[in-house]
Amino acid sequence: MASLGIAGPGRIAMGEGDLAHRAARDWRPKPSDIPTQPGVYRFRGANGRVIYVGKAINLRARLGNYFQPLRSLHQRTRRMVMTATSVEWTVVASDVEALQLEYTWIKEFDPPFNVKFRDDKSYPYMAVTLADEAPRVMVTRNHRIPGARYFGPYPKMWAVRETIDLMTKAFPIRTCSDSSYQRAMQTGRPCFPGQIGRCGGPCSQTVTIQEHREIVDQFVAFMASHDTSVITHLKRAMNEAAAAFEYEEAARLRDRIQALENVLEKSAVVLPESAEADVFGVEEDELAAAIQQFVVRGGRIRGVRSWVVDKELDLTTGELVEQMLETAYETDVPPREIIVPALPEDASALETWLSGMRPRGGAVTIRTAQRGDKARVMDNARLNAKQALILYKNRRSADYVARTEALNDIQVALGLPEAPLRMECYDVSHLGGTNIVASMVVFEDGLPKKSAYRKFAIPGYADDLESLHQVLGRRLAHLEDEDISGVEEDVAAGDDDDDAPLDEDAPGQRRRRRFAYRPGLILVDGGQPQVEAAARTLEELGIHDIPVAGIAKRLEEIWLPGQDFPVILPRNSEALFMIQRIRDEAHRFAITFQRQKRKNDIGSQLSQVPGLGPARVKTLLKHFGSVKRLRAAGRDEIAQVKGIGPVLAESIVARLAPDTAEPAED
Repeated sequence: MASLGIAGPGRIAMGEGDLAHRAARDWRPKPSDIPTQPGVYRFRGANGRVIYVGKAINLRARLGNYFQPLRSLHQRTRRMVMTATSVEWTVVASDVEALQLEYTWIKEFDPPFNVKFRDDKSYPYMAVTLADEAPRVMVTRNHRIPGARYFGPYPKMWAVRETIDLMTKAFPIRTCSDSSYQRAMQTGRPCFPGQIGRCGGPCSQTVTIQEHREIVDQFVAFMASHDTSVITHLKRAMNEAAAAFEYEEAARLRDRIQALENVLEKSAVVLPESAEADVFGVEEDELAAAIQQFVVRGGRIRGVRSWVVDKELDLTTGELVEQMLETAYETDVPPREIIVPALPEDASALETWLSGMRPRGGAVTIRTAQRGDKARVMDNARLNAKQALILYKNRRSADYVARTEALNDIQVALGLPEAPLRMECYDVSHLGGTNIVASMVVFEDGLPKKSAYRKFAIPGYADDLESLHQVLGRRLAHLEDEDISGVEEDVAAGDDDDDAPLDEDAPGQRRRRRFAYRPGLILVDGGQPQVEAAARTLEELGIHDIPVAGIAKRLEEIWLPGQDFPVILPRNSEALFMIQRIRDEAHRFAITFQRQKRKNDIGSQLSQVPGLGPARVKTLLKHFGSVKRLRAAGRDEIAQVKGIGPVLAESIVARLAPDTAEPAED
């Protein structure tokens, strides 16, 4: 809404939420006017463009969620509602029709607030052109060849070419282009691949069109199922040919068998041979999600595919899965079974819709897997998705243009005098108030500078605000005099206080690390309370030229000192992406240090038990898998560990008795 007058880049000014809410009421329909039937709704912006398409089992209940007070809405939903100027809906007869209409409208209007799935590459497929007079097998990225049967996707071009080379040795079907085939059929001279034995089509004059079609059917049947009975049949035929002294035929069959076995060896066996399923793994954070699809046919992984999603609106995993499946089967035929990490709300309607896409019918089942082989495959898919998300973020961070844009946007959004070329982010971590630590990570020119990272041990007990106050005080004490000597760090001895700079010029001393030059921006992991605590620390130290900001985890909002409302950065902006990455890195670094302290702490406790040396401590921790399980174990259970008897087990229980449970990690 142009009339709202948003103050600053994405900042919601004082009282503006009420103005936006009143403006929304001007076009919001009355609840009694909205039907309670299933349907699809469209939000439009000021220029009439459709900005969001959604579906609902109950239109009145779903649309009512968008017209609550703006402060109660998720930040991303709030921004969409503030952008909209009207809403309209269409009632349909069933959930399935709602799903189909939503899919059609998303493809037609390309609304900016709907999820955008982007392949990280254009995947090659193996295609068999069944609609041709003499079908050919080919490598293609075109998914819309009329009448073609597709296999894949394959991760690399060489992988599909290698598979075709092996398969055509077993099933010699046509590989030449349409122009070469037509020329060969007109002239009676085989195509060039046919002359060198690489094409087994009718143009090579070795088979008729009907015989070639039969070979093509065998090719497709094997690729679709990887049925090992084909190999059994060929081995029987090879033995019969050898027994009849037809050695040339036996050798030809032997080569076909070897080719098929090589194809099978290159596909990992993960499920029973009858399994036909697609397994999806999802890894997501507040801003993006990575999706990995394993195509399993005949119990083997036949293809892989991945997407990266920039999340514009707040989505549950089930909602993300629903839109993921709509994208996955836009051109591909769905299998009988689909394994996902979470079921969509209307999974039954989605199953009906996908079942209608199967050319020969048959039901499609969508389910989750909690245990067994399918769960292990899904975990592997999720691990690949996690790596894909990390790679996506690293590639995005390495883009110089994107980094420059991010730093400039941060400067404008936070009202800084210049772009923050050096940013420091702080995070506090503890375990139920014990082993309190903090981290400082540094980004220079938008990239992490790990040599400048610092970790802090907080002595005694302190809450998050007091811990943050201590850490900033210790770090900022070195701003004015970078050469001040600190306590010498002994990394080999495991000194926990890693914040002291190292004096480079003091003779006879070890090299002392510095904090380097003053930061252009200090970030803290947290919301308004953490930001105010950090600002008070700078005020007490008389530092007025270093800006402070905080990023809240849940809504990814940026808080500034003295502000009642946060700065809202666009969800797909490079600025928010960079700030989130700094925050996540600070959290990772703090958690790693905190876990190390906890490990050292339990190790030091156990080492004080008479007769319990380092080897037995290691055996105990390995046997129970975690400190929590060790502390919860009884004397008899501990005594069963190799090398631990009843007397030693009694001493261990007595030593760990004050801490009988491990609280949740913060």
